Amino acid sequence: MRALGVALLGVVLVGLGVPPGWARPAASVPTRHSVAALRTLGTALPTLGTALPPGVTDHFFLSSDGVRLHYLEAGPSGGHTLVFVPGWTMPAWIWMPQIVAFSRRYHVVAFDPRGQGDSAVPATGYEPRRRGRDVAELIQHLDAAPVVVVGWSLGVLDTLASIHVAGDRWLAGLVLVDNSVGEEPPPAPYRPGPPRRGPPPNHAAAMAAFVRAMFHHPPPAAYLDRLTQDALHTPETASRLLLAYPVPRSYWREAVYATKVPLLYVIRPRWVAQGENLVRHRADTEMDVFDDAGHALFVDEPARFNRVMERFLQRSVWP
Repeated sequence: MRALGVALLGVVLVGLGVPPGWARPAASVPTRHSVAALRTLGTALPTLGTALPPGVTDHFFLSSDGVRLHYLEAGPSGGHTLVFVPGWTMPAWIWMPQIVAFSRRYHVVAFDPRGQGDSAVPATGYEPRRRGRDVAELIQHLDAAPVVVVGWSLGVLDTLASIHVAGDRWLAGLVLVDNSVGEEPPPAPYRPGPPRRGPPPNHAAAMAAFVRAMFHHPPPAAYLDRLTQDALHTPETASRLLLAYPVPRSYWREAVYATKVPLLYVIRPRWVAQGENLVRHRADTEMDVFDDAGHALFVDEPARFNRVMERFLQRSVWP
């Protein structure tokens, strides 16, 4: 079971541009950060300790299958609404550079999908239709439609699944960040590197390696430790299910083309060919490529990401 989890995690890491041989056993499981250490990140990443930054509040709602789901909220309640959906095992607070920046003008919500962050960890629901329904039910709960949904990594797929489940009447726009959208060409197949000597890393060590690999400009160690601990909130069994969504690639492409709302595709060079086809074949679509950033490009280059997104919102969604 553990070997399977490590192998699947290897697929994800290769997708992030990490070469084979990434897995190095950690000396110990990381410990939770102190607030003071995180302040070394500066204004781009405000305090991420037990106390939220001023104006950011915790909220919960119950999904239709009875799961208590968490989200962060900030900004004027009467403003246009942005909903941020994080990636695989990641917490809502990874969007804090965007929560703080955009809440000056917009009503901002950052979601903890089931099994992630401060949301409950149910035994079931780790498949696209249920996760997509969770996104749609969050927006219904907010009573703020139409909204712009910003999905990153696995959050791209959860957002597209929500269109299959609930249509697009609640959408004003889409921002899809650094994942395939089922367009051509498909991503290169995973090719494992030569086998490593010694035992495979345990789940905690593998997750620590995954978190480190998301950044081209590494944040402070305390930030990485905190993110790793929150990623480990997702049970290993659930994390494997989230890596094996049982739908064809066409499922995601159908959702992209089923909606006509403005779309911004923010990616690294890995997905440029898909982006070019998307811009060519789908009206009201824009692409921006981050050449010098890791998978968490909105953390690596928050000022640039925020500028790109603000320009898209003002020009294409809410002019």
